[in-house]
Amino acid sequence: MSSRRPYSRHGLHPLKRRVQVQGLATLDRRSVAARALLEWRTELIAALGGIEAVSPQQIALVELAIRTRLYVDHLDAFLMEQRSLVNAKRKTVLPVLRERQQLADSLARLLIQLGLERQSKVLDLAEALRAHQISPAERSGPRSGDPGHEEGG
Repeated sequence: MSSRRPYSRHGLHPLKRRVQVQGLATLDRRSVAARALLEWRTELIAALGGIEAVSPQQIALVELAIRTRLYVDHLDAFLMEQRSLVNAKRKTVLPVLRERQQLADSLARLLIQLGLERQSKVLDLAEALRAHQISPAERSGPRSGDPGHEEGG
């Protein structure tokens, strides 16, 4: 029986350890993948009604979803580099494919907990009043003496 390697070839475990210790700040924000991930975080929060409407519990779920998506994307990239997803000798799929699927299922559950429908942004009273104010020109309406205004049809 072969001895088990002390490292993983897909690099998920070191990535997870680094992100757990340092958080998402460990990501190089110059990379396309990191920018896309942080943009997705912004989109998720906006879909939940904006930062003002999101509870601390939802923020925690969003952070978990971001990390989980990072892991899934990392494993997807690794799997795409493989010649085959099947271990021909054992006639089984690669174990990392099962791990990837578990992470994808976890991400789906997190998104369901957050809600799949877009929430409207919550306005405070002052913003709502400003949004519904009518300008003086709109209040007076068209006058019959204005050029270009025609009476009747």
